[in-house]
Amino acid sequence: MPSDPRDWIAISQLPGIGPATLAKLFRGKWTPDRLIADQHDSFQLTSPHLTSPGPGSQQLSFPRLNSVQIAQLTSYVKQTGPLWEKTNQFVNQLDAMQIQCILSDSDSYPALLRKAADHPVLLFVQGNLEALHLPIVSIVGSRNASAAGLRHAYQFSASLSQAGFVVASGLALGIDGAAHQAAVDLGLPTVAVMGTGSDRLYPLRHKKLSEKILGCGGALVTELLPGSGPLAAHFPRRNRIISGLSTGVLVVEAALKSGSLITARLGLNQGREVFALPGSIDHPGSRGCHALIREGAVLVESVEHMLDELSTMLGVLRQASDNISPSSQENNLSTDQNLILTSIDFSLTLLEEIVDRLGLLDSPLTSHLQSSLVELELFGWIEAVGGGYRRIR
Repeated sequence: MPSDPRDWIAISQLPGIGPATLAKLFRGKWTPDRLIADQHDSFQLTSPHLTSPGPGSQQLSFPRLNSVQIAQLTSYVKQTGPLWEKTNQFVNQLDAMQIQCILSDSDSYPALLRKAADHPVLLFVQGNLEALHLPIVSIVGSRNASAAGLRHAYQFSASLSQAGFVVASGLALGIDGAAHQAAVDLGLPTVAVMGTGSDRLYPLRHKKLSEKILGCGGALVTELLPGSGPLAAHFPRRNRIISGLSTGVLVVEAALKSGSLITARLGLNQGREVFALPGSIDHPGSRGCHALIREGAVLVESVEHMLDELSTMLGVLRQASDNISPSSQENNLSTDQNLILTSIDFSLTLLEEIVDRLGLLDSPLTSHLQSSLVELELFGWIEAVGGGYRRIR
């Protein structure tokens, strides 16, 4: 039985339950009913996901709930009390704002983010959920960026968006805003990960930008409940989501001590490719990028450098995104057209590669492959490039 988001919204509100504890409880399937029922027993408990005690087994230990937590959760289970009422208020508010609450065991949860060890249990998504299942590259950098830094962020974002990537960033001023703006100027989706609740846009001057993001098929994402403000502790949590969603992280400008470097290092820890733009040794915003390059980040001077590095990962990402059934995409394509579309990467795919992937040598699809490719191009799903095709959405 799938988990109930309402229960986990409730547990997340208990005093003393942070994201790490919430994740442990979720992995152990400690629902409110189980937590209350097991208060009389030892709280040294074996996770249902793991084998019974013995060779190779593992146990998850949790502290007992305190009296305040027990009282709140007991009332919630009985559907009374402040916790029950507040949880219902959150659920109603999310519904009114058309925000989807995605749990990490849901098929709708981004597959790449789920692979990150510290991924959030709850993800609140406003806008196009499918944007989170496409290849994502994040662009981050200084809020107080130079004119050159803003120009570079805009140019790289525009080129990556046109190459078929969804650009993600943190909706902040400076580099983040320039990256989002480039995508919406092209009418292409971009993902903004917020350090606030969905109802608390920060900074307020990006209100129009956030509306354009939603209007262009992008998404606003947060793990924070409505009403959560821009507290300093929220932004490192936001940064791990940015890097976790992304196959690559590009740092444009960053000081030695900055949130952008936190995002990049989180990306390195999560096994993501990290890129950095070099700059003048006299510019403080270059020092963070230079430090990352010394630590193993890829030095890039053009978007082609990034595409070369990322091209080997696009096939893996294509398979992950193609696990979404054609019917759920609502793309109005025929079964054959969807089959052909899944064989085309977001980078150059030669015609012989398409034929090979589809096994078309003795297939009835062979006779109308070329006409189907033309139709997919006319419908705006692919484009013809350099002797082959590339998927663009």
